[in-house]
Amino acid sequence: MGVMNNLRQNTGVVLWILVFSFGVIWVLQDSQAFDAIGAQPRDIAVVNGEAIPYQEYQQTLEQLRERARQQSDGELTQAQRDQLEEQAYDQLVTTALLEQEMSRLGITVTNAELLDMVYGENPHPIIRQQFADSTGQINYQLLNNFAQNPEAKETWAQIEQYMREQRRQQKMSNIVQATVHVSEADVQNYYERQNTNVDIQYVLQRYASVPNDSVQVSDADLEAYYDENQEDFARERTYSIQYVQQEKLATAQDTQLVREDLRRLKPEFAAADDDSTFLQINASAASYSTEYRTPGDMPADVATAIYSNLQVGEIVGPVFADNAGHLIKIKDTRPADQTFVRARHILLRLGEAADDATVSDVRSRIEALQDSLQQGATFEDLARRHSADGSASEGGDLGWFTRDRMVEPFADAAFAAQPGDIVGPVRTRFGFHLIKVEQKAAEAVRYVDMAYSLDPSPATLNDFQAKLEDIAYFSEDGGDFEQEAQSAGYEVRTVQVEEGARSIPGIGRSASLMRFLSESDEGQISNVYELDDKFILAKVTGITEEGYRPFDEVRNEIRPRVLTEKKKEIVLAQMRGAMNGASLDELADALGTRVRSKEGLNFGTRRVAGLGNDRSIIGVAFGLNEGATSPVMEGQNAAYVVTVTGRTEPAELTEETRQQIRQQLLAQERRQVAQQYISGLRENADITDNRSKLLN
Repeated sequence: MGVMNNLRQNTGVVLWILVFSFGVIWVLQDSQAFDAIGAQPRDIAVVNGEAIPYQEYQQTLEQLRERARQQSDGELTQAQRDQLEEQAYDQLVTTALLEQEMSRLGITVTNAELLDMVYGENPHPIIRQQFADSTGQINYQLLNNFAQNPEAKETWAQIEQYMREQRRQQKMSNIVQATVHVSEADVQNYYERQNTNVDIQYVLQRYASVPNDSVQVSDADLEAYYDENQEDFARERTYSIQYVQQEKLATAQDTQLVREDLRRLKPEFAAADDDSTFLQINASAASYSTEYRTPGDMPADVATAIYSNLQVGEIVGPVFADNAGHLIKIKDTRPADQTFVRARHILLRLGEAADDATVSDVRSRIEALQDSLQQGATFEDLARRHSADGSASEGGDLGWFTRDRMVEPFADAAFAAQPGDIVGPVRTRFGFHLIKVEQKAAEAVRYVDMAYSLDPSPATLNDFQAKLEDIAYFSEDGGDFEQEAQSAGYEVRTVQVEEGARSIPGIGRSASLMRFLSESDEGQISNVYELDDKFILAKVTGITEEGYRPFDEVRNEIRPRVLTEKKKEIVLAQMRGAMNGASLDELADALGTRVRSKEGLNFGTRRVAGLGNDRSIIGVAFGLNEGATSPVMEGQNAAYVVTVTGRTEPAELTEETRQQIRQQLLAQERRQVAQQYISGLRENADITDNRSKLLN
C-alpha cells in the first residue's frame, strides 16, 4: 500500500520524468546515437576492408535458389538450402578477392578491346546470342540501332560492363594458368599407367599373425610414440554440447487429416474414367502404372488390404504403408507365377542334435500353447509372450512370402493350409512351430494407387519448433537445460564437435549450428535449427581451445598402434631372415604360408587379396622388370615380397588419344592451380565473417 500511495501522491512528478525521458530518447534517436549500441552488422562479410552488403548476399542466394528449384523441379530440402547459403557466401568472397587481385595487378579492359568484342572477327558470345540473324551472322544494323537507342542506353551499358568483366576475368585466369603445362612425357606416362598390366606372385605375412601375448608394450613405449607422433593428436577448437532433437514425424492428427482427405476423394476416384489424369489433378505421391503386381511387389499392408477382398472395381482403403496413405482402385487380375502366403508363427527353439528328453520337453510346451489357443487365447498374444524369434514383437507376423523363402517342412505346412487354419507343431532345424495362415494370394493385380505422403503439416512443424523454443526460453530464464528438456519428454544427448567439422556426430550437417558454435560462449543455448529430418536445440557445455589431446586421453588409442608397430618389426625381421636368397616358394614354406597370384594388376585395381585396400604393392610391382623380385616391403597391414611374372604393354598411343589425354590433364591441372590460387588468396586475406550474427 505504501508504494501505491507514494505513486498517487507523486503522479505529477512521475509524468514529468516520463516526458523528459522520452524526449531524451527521441533526441538520441534523431542523432542516431543508438546505432552504435548493440547494432547488428549490415554486411555479410568484410574482405580486406571491403564490405559485402547483406543485400548483395541475399540477391546472390535467391538467384542460386531459383536455379536449384528449376533443376530439382520442386521445393528445396533444408540441406540444399544450407549448401546454397554456403555457396553464395563463398562465391561473393571469392569474387571480392579476385576483384582486389585484378586491381592490384592493374588488369583492365580498354575501349579498343571492347570494340573488338563487338565488331571484331570473333565477337563476344552475348553479341552473337542477341544480334545474330537466321544465318548466324551478326546483324550490325540492328546492333547499332540498339546501341544508339536512348531507351536501351541502360541495357547496352550493362552488356558492355558484362563483357568488360568477363574479359578481365579471362585475363586474370590466363595469368594464373600460364604456368600450367603438360609435356609429351606426362601424356605418355599417364597412358602407360592406365593401360599397362602386370601379372604377379607374392608372399605376405600379416602383422596380426603375431600373438598379442608375445609382445610387451610398456608405458615408456606409449609415451615415446606420443612424443614422436604428436601431430596425430592435434585437435581444433572443440565444443562439448548437449542437444535435443525433434524428428519431423507425422502426428496422429496429421494421419487423420490424410485419412479424411482420401475418404473425401473415394467417390470421385471410384467414378473417374481417366485414372492417370485423376492422380495428376489430385497430386498423388504415387505414379500411374499398368503393371501387374504380386504381394512381393507392393507394401505389405497394401497387399494385406488388397487380398482381404480381391474384387475388380473395388476401392480399397484408406490404408497406411511406407509413410503414405493409399486409396487403391483394383483394375484387373491374372494368375501369378507363384503363390504367396501371409502367416504368423510361434517358434520354440530346439537344436537339431537335441536329445530325446529335450525334444519331448519342447514338444510338450508347444502342445500346451496349442491347447491355450483352443481355449480362446489369441495367437498374436501367445506369439509375443512365447515365440523365440524376431517376429515375436509383431505377434509372430512373418509378412508375405513364397514357398522358396521358407525351409521345406515349414513351407509344406503353410502352403497346404487355408486362411484361418492353425497348423503344427511343425519341426524344422530351428525348432517347433505353430503356424497360423492369415492370407493366400495366387493372383497378380493391376491397380491404381492414389497416395498422399504422410508428412507433418506446417502446424505440426510449428508446434515442434515451439516446444524446443520453450525449452530454450525456460533454460535461459534460470532453468536447467537438461532438466527442462527431460521434463518436456526429450532425451538429452552429448557430443563433441571440432571447429570446422563438416558433419556433427548424431546430427549430421548443419552450417547454422556450426556458425553458432564458432561464436558461442560456454553455457550459451542455440536457436532452434531446422534440418531436413529434424529440429535441433543445443547448449554449449564446454570449450577446449586448439591444441594437442593430452597423453592420458589418447593412451588407449596409442596402445594398439604401438602393438602393431612392434608386431611389424617382428614380421619384417622374420621375413628378411627367411628371404636371404630364397625363392618365393621357399619363403612361403619357411613362413608356413603360401604363394599368391594376381593377374592383370594395374593402377585401377582397388583391392589385392590379403592386403585389402593397401595398394602400395601396385607401385612396387610397376617399378620392377619382368622376372624381378622385390625386397621385403612394409605394407599397412602386412609385409610382402612380390615377383613380376608377366607384363602386358599397351598398344601404341594414337594421335587422337594423345590429344584427348592432353586436354584431360590440362583441365585437371588448371582446376587444381585455380583452386590453389584461390585458397592462397583466402589464407592471406583478412576476412570478417558476419553470418553467425545475421543468419542465425
